[in-house]
Amino acid sequence: MAESELQPQPFTVPVTVRGYETDTQGHLNQAVYLQYAEHGRWSLLHAAGIRQSDLVDKGVGPVALETTIRYLRELRAGDEVTVSCAFEWGEGKTFRIVQTIRKTDGTVSAEISAVGGLMDLKARKLVTDPREHFKALATEPGLFGL
Repeated sequence: MAESELQPQPFTVPVTVRGYETDTQGHLNQAVYLQYAEHGRWSLLHAAGIRQSDLVDKGVGPVALETTIRYLRELRAGDEVTVSCAFEWGEGKTFRIVQTIRKTDGTVSAEISAVGGLMDLKARKLVTDPREHFKALATEPGLFGL
């Protein structure tokens, strides 16, 4: 079996670049790429059956610990893109989220890599095994690669 058959396709969500999100050169403002990435992550959680209120009810919340963006091609108002989102799980308290913002013609506009964790909101510390928390909360854990 080919490796691509073993790897699930990343979750994607469509976004249309809005005029008010652009800078004076007419390019998508650099900070908006972070908003698109965040939208992609919350859309994946929602599609997996996890609402923000579910997380709060369990006393946990996702936290961003590090984010890196590689800007590759400009985006302009009206451009239609997809924002992908894939979780990569390790053994510790953190996980990696890999995302791509891609135009409909296949051109990659940005690559985002983030390190996240799941915080115990009462103790204000990362939970030991975030993978198990997400797995228990999700109705569609396969979207997390679980």
